[in-house]
Order: sequence, then C-alpha cells, then structure tokens
Amino acid sequence: MSQTLELDSPLEGTLYIVATPIGNLKDITRRAVETFESVDWIAAEDTRHTRPLLQALGINKPLISLHEHNEAYRSTQLLEKLKAGENGALVSDAGTPLINDPGYYLVKLLREESVEVVPIPGPSAVITALCAAGLPTDRFSYEGFLPAKSGKRKLVLASLVSDVRTLVFYESPHRILATLTDLESVMGSERQIVIARELTKKFEQFVSGTVAEVLAYFTENSGKVRGEFVLMVTGDVEKPAVELSEWDGLIEVLLKQGLPVKQISEIVAEYAGVKKKPVYQRVLELKD
Repeated sequence: MSQTLELDSPLEGTLYIVATPIGNLKDITRRAVETFESVDWIAAEDTRHTRPLLQALGINKPLISLHEHNEAYRSTQLLEKLKAGENGALVSDAGTPLINDPGYYLVKLLREESVEVVPIPGPSAVITALCAAGLPTDRFSYEGFLPAKSGKRKLVLASLVSDVRTLVFYESPHRILATLTDLESVMGSERQIVIARELTKKFEQFVSGTVAEVLAYFTENSGKVRGEFVLMVTGDVEKPAVELSEWDGLIEVLLKQGLPVKQISEIVAEYAGVKKKPVYQRVLELKD
C-alpha cells in the first residue's frame, strides 16, 4: 500500500537578489529575466521605477515596495510570504541591490531565519566605472555617498586622505562641484581623479585629471553637470622606502645631547619626512 506524506507546511521559498541595468536595458541578463518570470512577486525600491522595466521585458508580476522608510516592517511581511513557500525577487532602482540601496535588513533577517537567498549578478556602477577608469583596481574602497554638508564631508575626506587604496564615491549632480571643491581643499589640487557619468547611456563620459583640472572642466561645462556620478580618487602615493641608516649621524648627535628617544624620533621623522615608528626603533638600536 502506498502512503502519501503530508507536510505540516509548504516548503520555504527563495529570495533572489537581482541586479538590473544602470542605464542600457540590453545589459539585463538572461538569468535575471528568467528569475522575474518564475517568482511570485518582486520587491522594489520604487515600484514606479521598476514597472517600466518589467513592461519593457513583457513581464507582469505583483510589485511590493521596499525602501529605507518601510524596510523593517516590510521585511517581516516578506519573511512570512517566503516561509509560506512563495518565491520573490528584490531589485533596486538600478544596479545591484544593497549597494547603497535598501535590502540589508531583509537579507540579514532571512539569513537569521535560514531562508535561502540567491544572488543574480549583473550591472554595478562601482565596477563598471572602475574597470574603465585607468586607476589601480587591485585594492579599492567603496565609500558610497559623502555627507551632504561641507563640514561633515571634509571630515570624512580627511579620514581617508592617507588611504593608499583607490577611493570610490557616488555623487549627485547638484553636489558634485561642492564635493570637488572640498576634495581639493582636503586632499590637494594635484590628486589624480576620474569621474564617470551617465554610465552605459548615450552620453556616457569619463573625465580624468587632477582635482583642479576636473573641477575646472565641470565648472566651465555646466551642461555636463547632470546624471549620476561615480567619483574615483587615486590613493595616497606611498613615499619610496628610506634607508634610515643615512640619518644615523644626526641621531647620534642628538643622543649625545641627552635628548629623550621619543623627542629624537620626532625630530628626525619630521626632518626626513618619514614615519616616527621606524625612526624610534632605529634610535633605540643606536642608543643600545
């Protein structure tokens, strides 16, 4: 006799994190389209923005809003749907979700509840800009949007001034000139930068040069100050290693004067333009 296994509840569903085009609709992946066609609903940062994309793809699915103002309680609702066996997709307005967009709270909750989360990779403005910028990409730091107010913006930039990695920021058209002005003030006019705008669109553009040169370009070409900007800043160039032994004579003179090790290391480091820690170690060696 055959037996039918009755489940107390349906199998849990899956949430797909789906990357969407950042400009050119042709950048949608086949897997993304197939995912949209297979899920029960799509959670979107702005349903008004996502609906035209789905219409262009000939897809009609229920849309559920999930943005920074409702993510907490909406995540609980979506968890219940997934627990009930429904499958869903999460999209942002453009690019890869969670990269400076809502979704972190939801994904964290689902992971804690052991609900499957599957990424569907695709366009990302950060990677798209970096790969064509001509800046070092072996190490980079994505910093998102800088603060809107100049004072706080300068504090953030000051904390990054010595970072040797390529720095990547997003910026809006109405703040790009102010941001470049603050960047020049904090990091100097000669720091090399690249700005990418209107990525994958008809008027895609990369502008490179020193901070001063790029600021001058956009100041003189106000018609170009539009669209979304990706600002990439070359990391702080490390000075070539200095052979500390060449300062032994100065160190020995200062030691004979009876100066403390700490003070000697500060004097020599400032004079030689090197960091204090290795100088401090060298002073200790000579003192012994």
